[in-house]
Amino acid sequence: MFGAIKGFFTDTERKSADGYEVLTGGALPTAAGVSVSPETAMRCSVSFACIKVIAETMGQLTPHLYRRKGDDRERATDHPLYALVTKAANDWTPASEFRLVLGTHLATHGNAFAFVNRDGEGRVVELIPLDPRAVSIRQDPRTMAPVYSVATGNPALPARDYDRSEILHIRGVGLDVHKGASPVTLGREAIGLSLTLEAHCAGLFGRGAKPSGILKVKGKKTPEALQRIRALFTRFYSGADAEHRTMMFDDDMDFTQIQLNSVDAQTLEMRRFQIEEVSRFWRVPLHLVNEMDRATHANAESMGQQFLTFCMLPILRSWCDALAITLLSPDERDSLYFEFLVDDLARADIAARFEAMSKAISSGILNPNEARAMENRPPYAGGETFMRPVNTAPAPTTGGAHGTA
Repeated sequence: MFGAIKGFFTDTERKSADGYEVLTGGALPTAAGVSVSPETAMRCSVSFACIKVIAETMGQLTPHLYRRKGDDRERATDHPLYALVTKAANDWTPASEFRLVLGTHLATHGNAFAFVNRDGEGRVVELIPLDPRAVSIRQDPRTMAPVYSVATGNPALPARDYDRSEILHIRGVGLDVHKGASPVTLGREAIGLSLTLEAHCAGLFGRGAKPSGILKVKGKKTPEALQRIRALFTRFYSGADAEHRTMMFDDDMDFTQIQLNSVDAQTLEMRRFQIEEVSRFWRVPLHLVNEMDRATHANAESMGQQFLTFCMLPILRSWCDALAITLLSPDERDSLYFEFLVDDLARADIAARFEAMSKAISSGILNPNEARAMENRPPYAGGETFMRPVNTAPAPTTGGAHGTA
């Protein structure tokens, strides 16, 4: 059976997926009893929050193309690629939306792809996002280079093959040589348990925020009468708004409530632990998914720095390298390179920021105009002068260990 499936998907079948995953489109069963796929993971509050914070951060940050000039550098605004990565990836996709889409794909599928459209002279004119579910990768047996097969969406047309120069590929961590593994697939047990707990809590509050009880009815009743009593009871005493309604019974009815069991009583603690467990797969700090129990004014900035250093910087490095190897020619890579501006993520409070800038200016690390540019303020005449403390001087090079006057 699986051999027939492989024939249907041709030689471009994903090698990392087993037959079940191919059959179900990526959804895999879990011990919690639910199947988890990138689509169902978007319905889990924790995994969606992790995916959203990574994707929106990618949309917020802008890659710039720089040109080396000796020991200095400048933005290569005259290069055609500069507008492509900073303004619009194509005629219908702004650059920020392009990064948002590919950031979402990378955080869910572990891979992000875009078709690189070139003109007759080989210059890049468009970047078009691709559905990662339609892209498969195999290795050319002769050159060992990756070959990308993109499904056309038409069963009558075969998949089309592209080489690395035609596909922008940002990959995540994975055991496959040319393809990253999906964090959703790797963390499906944690996500599945979180989905089960959410459904359990929804059902608990749907029953008036308390478990079922026993409604005792004296005397022998017909099935129709019992059904009518149950429907009447459910209509008045189900739902979260029925929490404090007054129950009314006739003489031959009595209700006994069943107390919360240990699982129900610990549901909140279990859900809090699942927030931590799921967040580990994306390395997103808890305060960014609105788990604020351990966040304080003292450590919030430090956790934000950890998010930049350990979560986003590896992703940004993958983006820069993929952009360079796909969009730039070998000769251009000697003088041109991509780099993301992360100043907004690393920005501290205004008092600490201005104090640091003041020290940098007085020490000659920055001049006033460079500091103003970091704050998006215009320069002023004379602001390009570097300062040096007047109470220091170069150390002498002769005259003993401590120098001479």
